[in-house]
Amino acid sequence: MKKTLLVAGAALMLSSTAAMAERSGEELYKTKCSVCHATGVAGAPKFGDAAAWAPRAEKGIDALLATSLTGINAMPPKGTCMDCSDDEMKAAIQYMLDAAK
Repeated sequence: MKKTLLVAGAALMLSSTAAMAERSGEELYKTKCSVCHATGVAGAPKFGDAAAWAPRAEKGIDALLATSLTGINAMPPKGTCMDCSDDEMKAAIQYMLDAAK
């Protein structure tokens, strides 16, 4: 019985983690990133602002991901999205980059 519960619990944990990993860049932007990036709080580049995002885009997605994970200026690590995976962070960054084209 205990072994069955342990396996069921592990499966539930894995499915919960997988469900979290399925969040899109758009979803994360709307639920996490927009708090600052919609209005430019504390110097955050505004969503859709091509001029603000151009120098960041030149750095490349991997450099932007590294910066987002550690934080920069007023942006805390992961923009406070501590439950976001690196892939989710990358998807959110790409969503913001695409909107600025």
